[in-house]
Amino acid sequence: MVLLRDLSSQLALDDPEERRVLSYVSWSQYETLLADLGEASPYRLQFLDGVLEILAPSRRHESGKTRIGDLLLIYFLETDTEYFPMGSTTLRQPERQAGGEPDESYCIGTDKDIPDLAIEVIVTSGSINRLELYRRLGVREVWFWQNDRLLLYHRREETPTQFALTAGYEPIAQSELLPDLDMGLLTDCIQNPNPLAAAKAFRRGIQASR
Repeated sequence: MVLLRDLSSQLALDDPEERRVLSYVSWSQYETLLADLGEASPYRLQFLDGVLEILAPSRRHESGKTRIGDLLLIYFLETDTEYFPMGSTTLRQPERQAGGEPDESYCIGTDKDIPDLAIEVIVTSGSINRLELYRRLGVREVWFWQNDRLLLYHRREETPTQFALTAGYEPIAQSELLPDLDMGLLTDCIQNPNPLAAAKAFRRGIQASR
């Protein structure tokens, strides 16, 4: 059996995106692994109800999350939107048995302990319900970039009833945190294989809409 303290040396980095899942992990073991790996760790850890998921991101994964972040920075600057980037900060709620690291995350308007927006790039499917995880962490809006499209969710219920299948989040077509952001333009520019051309097209699109 792989011991948690040996996990970082056991992960095979020749796989472009390797995902490992461990069950029956205690909160203290999760926090110990976080401390052992340190802030410079290349791995992303998600914890929910004793299930620990460890991801070694691929280049495709990291490219996607960086390009989304670059485009949002252009949006914030062009629209004079107050924002506070939190990046992949580890979010923890031990009393709710939830901990996670989004690919990108932001507080909008004012700085907070928990981001308003969390963004994840999905290349390979995981075993942890990400929306349930973010509900417990208290994130208002979650975006997933998956299969070359954006999927947006806004939290409606603390105790899921109407939106039970999506952990209390409602699928939305337009961000409620950034209501003036053209999601079609953003999607087109993320899909553009040339990052510089995408950034220029995105800026032009924002300027043309004002």
